[in-house]
Amino acid sequence: MNVSKKLTLGAAAMALTIGGAVAVSSASAEPHRAAQLAATTTAWAKVAANGQILGGQGITGINKFGIGRYNITTSGGLNGCALLGTINTNGGNDPGPGNSSILVGQVNANTLFIRTATPSSGGSAAVDSDRPFSITIVC
Repeated sequence: MNVSKKLTLGAAAMALTIGGAVAVSSASAEPHRAAQLAATTTAWAKVAANGQILGGQGITGINKFGIGRYNITTSGGLNGCALLGTINTNGGNDPGPGNSSILVGQVNANTLFIRTATPSSGGSAAVDSDRPFSITIVC
């Protein structure tokens, strides 16, 4: 076999190998990329300390049933979703100084339990306290 045929065969083999590696690496990345694209915000809400919904989407109701305790009903299912919550400021009358906390948990297929607290504040609301908050549900 002459040198030019060997070089041509070698180049073809290398092209197939590189092409195969590129095909394998891009194919293995596809499921991960598809999962990233599939996750979307399905519901969100901004809620006042008194339980009034100030804005939102995918929320069908809210029940404030105690100091710092709220149940929020969503229009979609929550199974397998990320539940995110944050305390919002309340203008100039925050009960601070100190810190505050929020607990977000799933009660059933479409209801969230929210508990807000100000552990470092003084007075009778030393732990549970009505706080404005926001939640996001990502599925």
